[in-house]
Amino acid sequence: MILHLSFLAVFSLFVCQCHGGCAEVDSLTEAVAGEGFLLGCISCKRREEVSGQATVDWYFRPLGEEDFRHIFHYNHPTADILHEDFSGRLEWQGTQSSDIQIGAVYMHNATFNDTGTYRCTFHRTLFLSLADEHVTVEKEVELTVVAVANRELTAVIAEIMMYVLILFLQLWLIVVLVYCYRKVWDEHEAREARKALKAQAELLDSKDNCDGVQLE
Repeated sequence: MILHLSFLAVFSLFVCQCHGGCAEVDSLTEAVAGEGFLLGCISCKRREEVSGQATVDWYFRPLGEEDFRHIFHYNHPTADILHEDFSGRLEWQGTQSSDIQIGAVYMHNATFNDTGTYRCTFHRTLFLSLADEHVTVEKEVELTVVAVANRELTAVIAEIMMYVLILFLQLWLIVVLVYCYRKVWDEHEAREARKALKAQAELLDSKDNCDGVQLE
């Protein structure tokens, strides 16, 4: 769930930066039954400075079937859910303008029947100086709906690195404490040695004085 929310935040960041750069990020591929899931789809324009407009269509092919079903259509600012199986469960999370580069759709309350292949299709028109250019881009997401979220490899690696870092910090703290203790002890030993030498020097001076008095 946290990963899905983080992914949604990334898409939201791209949506807010309408005039910024665009980067194509692959969608996650595992949803948890009963929870929400973001179907990610990004198609960046080759030239950011060229204005254009686009519509986005989503299709779904259930596991074990051959044909795709048209389930969603977005033509800014109108979003239409086209299949009863997804009625009330799909929400547009893409670009909030007609010049669409992010075609993400948020699915509420995922079910095991939602497992399958999702196809995102951009129909884009680029307004060039000589003539308009029409481009079609298709991307697919293989979605699996599970009962319990599997731990992502990145999360496992992050946890391992956290424990390694904690262990390293503990060892480093021990080393620092030992170093400080040795430094304090060496300074104490040096101070005691200086005191002993000073005391010995004073004793010798006192003895020399006594010898001088006896000679007189």
